[in-house]
Parts: sequence; structure tokens; C-alpha cells
Amino acid sequence: MKTHNLKIIENISRKHLSTFQIKNYSKNSRKLIQDTIKKLDKPNQVINILTERFKLNFKNKDLNKFKKFKTIVIIGMGGSSLGAEAIHQFFFNKIKKKVHFLNDLDLEKLFNLKKNLRIKKTLFIVISKSGNTTETLSNLFYLNIIKKNSKNIIIITEKKNSILFNIYKKYNLFFIEHKNFIGGRYSVLSEVGLVPAYLMGLNIFKIRKNLKKNLNQIKLILEKTKKIANIMSGKKINNLVFLNYAPNLEKFLYWAQQLMAESLGKKGKGYFPVISSAPRDHHSLLQLYLDGPKDKLFYIFSGEEKLTKKLSLKKHLKRRFFLDNKNLNQIKFAQRKALINVFKKNRISFREFKLKNHNEETLGELFSYFILETIFVAELSNVNPFDQPAVEQVKKATKKILS
Repeated sequence: MKTHNLKIIENISRKHLSTFQIKNYSKNSRKLIQDTIKKLDKPNQVINILTERFKLNFKNKDLNKFKKFKTIVIIGMGGSSLGAEAIHQFFFNKIKKKVHFLNDLDLEKLFNLKKNLRIKKTLFIVISKSGNTTETLSNLFYLNIIKKNSKNIIIITEKKNSILFNIYKKYNLFFIEHKNFIGGRYSVLSEVGLVPAYLMGLNIFKIRKNLKKNLNQIKLILEKTKKIANIMSGKKINNLVFLNYAPNLEKFLYWAQQLMAESLGKKGKGYFPVISSAPRDHHSLLQLYLDGPKDKLFYIFSGEEKLTKKLSLKKHLKRRFFLDNKNLNQIKFAQRKALINVFKKNRISFREFKLKNHNEETLGELFSYFILETIFVAELSNVNPFDQPAVEQVKKATKKILS
């Protein structure tokens, strides 16, 4: 698969594929495509988020009064935060504002943030689909920022009876509705990811601009998806390793990790997604990857980096050295190419995701591709991609202990 911004190269060993499953998926794929196309036109379906017809619950002009804030604190957990974090890291050098994420219960971080922030000069974006997320509410109450008619707080939650929704009404805060049919891990291209992105100074329309390209390639994406679902059903491979050669994609991979873990990890099925930083992990995990258990599928990520400064070793060494006159990008490229060559030689299955441009459209395409593929893998594997029943057990048990 190839677009102007993104190239996906596949090298899946036949030993990991079941012929029976391929035939089985082929029978179901036509119906899956038909059902998907039907759902695209329905505004209450998650996949509608990828269409041009998707309507956001805010207008840019309503947010313009918040643009004056140079410091932003985003309070949210999981999908309520990870998408915005991925966007922020990808465009870190472009964003001129200070952005903090409260995405855990970290007392030291909270203490230091509260100590150093100028509360009135800071914009707080509080996001929780349910409006009752324990960690989000804990962080919000710890900061003690809620005041009547506050002009520096945005609440994004469902329009229903919840603690966060009731706080918005009681204190007359700025409110944006979180669509009730979009789960947190699928919400990055909705209000949840795009409100923070807009207030960071990014062009949110460009992020959504090329989503249609992936929709136009549904059949091709599904063909690739069949292999991923096939490998998962075989249960010989249980681990999915994101080998990352592009540092600005690390937070995106944490977003993808949650997306795949919560969507596919059901009924004894699913991949265990692991984020592995390269080339650093060549020196710690590569031995295991190459000579350990053959239970891993690798996704290799790389991007174009503009590094023109070359290493000069002549004044330090009298003899020729292979690093001389090379820039860091060339060295990283050689390491990635060497790893891929060894993977091929050892028949280790992998896919390579190459980002050809560093812009809003590229990141939007990447988000939409993983959303589409994850939904397809789940549908082919007979699991519901949109629920998370096991997680609810822990939430209920936590509330019971605290009550």
C-alpha cells in the first residue's frame, strides 16, 4: 500500500499463515466490505469518524477565545489523552506553546505542576467520555482549579448524568459534547484529539484531509488485514513488536498499543503490543528478537529526518573509518536496512511503515489506517472491537474498595 505520505511494505512468512483461514476470510470479506460501506453513512457508527460527513461538536470560532493561553494542561486517561499526546510529540518543533499531560496518578508531577503553574494564565482541557474516570477526577480535584464561570477550563464529556457533566453545569464552564458512540481509543480524530490540536496551533482540517484515501483503499487494506487476523488466530505469534526508528512516533505507538490491546484482547485472542526503541534496543533486545522464541510479529516504523551534518573523523583517526563523512540519518538507515535483511534471511515476519512526509496529512492517514485495520481484524476474528468488558471489572472493584 502506498500514498503520497505513507508507504507500507509487507514481508509475511508463509509458515505463519493458515491456508484454511485464508479461504474462510475470503468468504467473509465481501460481506465485511459491504457492511463497512453501509456504516460509513450512519452518523452513529464509529467508522463514520473517517468520512468527510463526520460533524464535529464545536466550531473553531468558539475556541478562538482560548488561543491566548500559552500554557495548556490536558487532563485525561487512555484514549482521552494518548491521541493528543501523539499529535503534540509529532509536531513538537512546530508547536510554540507549553503543553502538559496529566495521564496518570503521579503525585510528584502533580505537586511540581501546581507549584510552578500560573493557574489563571493556563488553559485546562479536561476529557473523560464517561465523566466519571477516577484518575481524571482525582487530578482535577487535586489541582483545585474549579471556580464559578472560569474562563480557562474546557470540559469534554458525554451529555449525561456524571460527575464531570454536573460540574460543568454547576459552575457554568465551557462544554463540548463527547459523542457517546465513540470510545476513547477511537476518538483522536474527533473533539477529543482535535480540540487540543487546534489550540496547540495546528491545522485540524489538514489532519482529516486525506482520510478518504484510506477509505478508497478499503479492499486493499482488508487484503492486508486478512494476514494479520490469520496470524493472530493461529496463536503461534502472540507478540506484536513496534520497532521504532522515528522518535517522534513514540506517543503515536502508545496510542496504537491501547487501540489494539483493548480492541482485540478478548476471548483468549489478541496480540501483546510492545514498543521497542531502535536502534537503542539493538543493544538490549535484538538477541531475543533474532534467536529467542519465534512468537513475534514486527512492525517497523521510520520517517524522513533532515540531518545534514556529517561526522568528521579524519582529525581523530589516521586510518579510514566507516562512520567518516556519514550523517546520523545515514547511520540509522543502514541499521534499519541491516535488520530487515537479517529478518528476511531468518524468515521473520514483519511489516514496514515508512513516513515520507512530516505533516498533518501524514499523521491523519496513519491514525485512520490503524483504526480501519484494527476494526477489520476484530471483525474477522469474531470479537467486538468497541467494548472492553474486562476493564470494567477492575473499575467496579476499585470503586467498591474506595466506597
